[in-house]
Amino acid sequence: MKHLCISKIIVWLLFATGILQASLQDKSALVYYGDDLSWPMAGIHEYIIVQPDHTATDTWGFQTYHDQVYAYVSIGEAEPAQSYYRRLKPEWFLGRNKQWKSKILDLTNKAYRTFVLEKVIKPLYEKGFRHFFFDTLDSYRIPIKNEKKRKQQASALAILIHEIHRRYPESKLVLNRGFEVLSAVKNDIAAVLFESYYYGLDSKLHYAKVSSKERQWLDQQLKPAKEAHLDIIAVDYLEDLSSKKAEEDVKALKEAGFIPYVADRDLERYGCSSKRAFKREVLMLYDGDMYPSYYQGVHQYGSLPLEYMGYIPVLKDFRTTSLPKHAAERYAGVILWFDSIYPNPQKLFSWVKQNSREGLRTLFFRSFGTELKGNILSSLGIKLQTLQKFAAKKKPGIIKKDPMMGFENRIVIQNHDVLLNPENATPLLRYKQGNQHSTLAALTSWGGYAIEEASMTEFGEDNLWMVDPFALYKRALKLPSMPVPDPTTENGLRLLFTHIDGDGIMNRAEWNPKLFSGDVIYKEILKKYPFPHTVSIVGAEIVLDGLYPKLSPYLEKLVRSIYALENVEAATHTFSHPFIWNEIKNDKLDSKYRLKVPGYNFSLEKELSGSLEYINTKLLPKGKKRAVTVLWSGDCLPTEKVLRNAYGHHLLNMNGGDTAITNDHPWLYNIAPYGIRKGDYYQIYTGAQNENIYTNEFHGPFWGFKKVIQTFNLTDKPRRFKPIDIYYHFYSGSKTASLKALKYVFDWAMKQRVMPVYTSEYIPKVLEFYNVSIAKEGNKWLFAGMDHLRTLRLDREFPMLDFVKSKGVIGMNKEKERRYVSLFGKKKKILVFSDVPSSSEYYLVTSNAQLEHLENGYYTFKGHVPLKMAWYLAEECTLESIPEAPKRVIKENITYLEYQKQREATIHVNCR
Repeated sequence: MKHLCISKIIVWLLFATGILQASLQDKSALVYYGDDLSWPMAGIHEYIIVQPDHTATDTWGFQTYHDQVYAYVSIGEAEPAQSYYRRLKPEWFLGRNKQWKSKILDLTNKAYRTFVLEKVIKPLYEKGFRHFFFDTLDSYRIPIKNEKKRKQQASALAILIHEIHRRYPESKLVLNRGFEVLSAVKNDIAAVLFESYYYGLDSKLHYAKVSSKERQWLDQQLKPAKEAHLDIIAVDYLEDLSSKKAEEDVKALKEAGFIPYVADRDLERYGCSSKRAFKREVLMLYDGDMYPSYYQGVHQYGSLPLEYMGYIPVLKDFRTTSLPKHAAERYAGVILWFDSIYPNPQKLFSWVKQNSREGLRTLFFRSFGTELKGNILSSLGIKLQTLQKFAAKKKPGIIKKDPMMGFENRIVIQNHDVLLNPENATPLLRYKQGNQHSTLAALTSWGGYAIEEASMTEFGEDNLWMVDPFALYKRALKLPSMPVPDPTTENGLRLLFTHIDGDGIMNRAEWNPKLFSGDVIYKEILKKYPFPHTVSIVGAEIVLDGLYPKLSPYLEKLVRSIYALENVEAATHTFSHPFIWNEIKNDKLDSKYRLKVPGYNFSLEKELSGSLEYINTKLLPKGKKRAVTVLWSGDCLPTEKVLRNAYGHHLLNMNGGDTAITNDHPWLYNIAPYGIRKGDYYQIYTGAQNENIYTNEFHGPFWGFKKVIQTFNLTDKPRRFKPIDIYYHFYSGSKTASLKALKYVFDWAMKQRVMPVYTSEYIPKVLEFYNVSIAKEGNKWLFAGMDHLRTLRLDREFPMLDFVKSKGVIGMNKEKERRYVSLFGKKKKILVFSDVPSSSEYYLVTSNAQLEHLENGYYTFKGHVPLKMAWYLAEECTLESIPEAPKRVIKENITYLEYQKQREATIHVNCR
């Protein structure tokens, strides 16, 4: 498998036709050496073999699946591309592998074995890798022909593997072949990988069928692995991975007792294994020369509907990113959101058609990215016609309008000089002008389009959807429905959290200049409302050598009192409150773009991990949970480099997004996505905007934050897009009207049926949304990577859920248009659907507390407020609550429990 070292990119192939008849319980494998690993495509596999130099270990995806990840290590060969190559000594080399232009190493050299341990394995372990895949184990056979010397090499290899296992006993090791040492190291390793059982490559790297004689030899070599009951991964090579042959090969390898992996010769695409990932990612191209990704309509408006449907937007700048080959193997669809001219439209259209042939559909939105003239769209099957002069005098009239059109406003047809007439298409919006016709939106064989006034239109300061994006995406891209990982809800209830940006803690209360706004928030909000609160500070406003040295002793004392509250967790709003994060140049930020702190030299370390360290060591009481959350300041637009710094220190992050939908502006575009990816890292957005937006930048009306309740209602029905997020600043405590508005909002929240959580508990749920990996087999669905995120939303089209056959399911709350399925456990979850499901004796309906432990039918819940829960019980079942709930009500097989003060309880259900 030496050629894996030179692979540049791999994409996971999903069969365009046919479903592998595989159990979701079967083990599967993935080998990926590219630099754009998709965790939603990888996470379902038990073995994920990667090139460590191409894999970021500080991402949430890696942290989620790290126990399935194996770092590639070449033991017997080295090539110049490897980071440690120049440190290898000449006396360690035995010869050359001419085919791969690499040097072969002497395993009997103790100094080299020590090098592998100290300079290869140890750094990878420190980087975060725990498991290893060893390649080129028998390369010594190329230069050494003497059997005695070969045995010496094999013995030295066994010594090395023994030592690695001794030093890292929890690490799982996988060998590529290594047949000569299998018997000796079988107790040190977890699996063996080998190549070419039915199909392989010949000496010229051409695809070739493997002879039965070669197979018999392999079977003989693998006997020690089989006798030791080790996992055996068989890698075969085929040119056409979407062929019936590839599907049959996977099945044959499984029947032979192997974990199958069928790949192409160059290993530059994802191969086929026992399980196939359900494609969740949608490629979205935009013009980076116009705006950065976070200002693009494709992100601000186009991403939310996809996320609600369970899909993941993958934003790519077409100015800097090549059109990906074999895009159909990774993506569920493509959205081309064009407000500018694409540089090579014919190349783009050819790519779209090729994708269509491979089963991947494309949606053009806003425009086709080119001037409409001549036969420019002929390759897409669209004829262009010039509007005739006499027809231009006629008023255009709609003659065909699909129900999805006119979503947020009535469509008014404008005059267009060029008319579009697609062939073999289903018109969504077609109009007539004189005796001529034009179609502004249609479903086509390759996907569809919605352009001009059939897409979005400006309405004052707002942007309105003229087409229902949920219906358009689903039909144009043929996106399958899925049980949606939903971070808005847990245990059947909408999540609620609240967080404070630290600005203005020292502002004076207008009714009493002796009071700081921090005092007011502490006494009137944090101590009176029992919700869990996340409270951040701006370090420079508090520290002794900061902006207010005379106030510092009192402010530090005040913050300590706040952080000592049982219902408060700490966070940072940075040290110097950067206003514009993109102005950080050469790791420095001019003082005009941040608070002017005397004597302060800007550094990201001080702003992020440093400010948290100050909180954790100087302000938090002993024994309290350490603060790990950064709430972005200023424009809330951290760059990729800033995010990398935060992730590198294992920090959570949130803020930004601009969700401020109200009754005055009830349009979908006023709701932001869950977050945005920048490089390998996600910035998580808030659930709603803060009082600054509702009060005209805190210039008034100061009661304006009351309107956030409209935001909470409009992001819940008819679709629940967001949790409830009460987000404000300390300076809301400085005005009578703003304080009353804040109390009004909290009083409203107290009446809602919600599950309160800390901000630090919400953020991981969204991070998992972007990394959940799914597989499907018939009526069964497998979900990997769901630990913090414990809810799946089912829309009406799904049949009944079979609780008995499903795994990891503890409950369900049925609403009019949706069902919320509650999950528990760190293992993979499986949902099984049936028109005639097995009878369920009991299940959780709702709980405002998190399930902490489940064993032998005992459910232990722990929450942040007094417990309330509801259980479905069949007639033959009884429920015991420990301690006994003071209030118990039974209505139509639902048992409601309510505690007055208790926040932790154990539930046990007995069924006769």
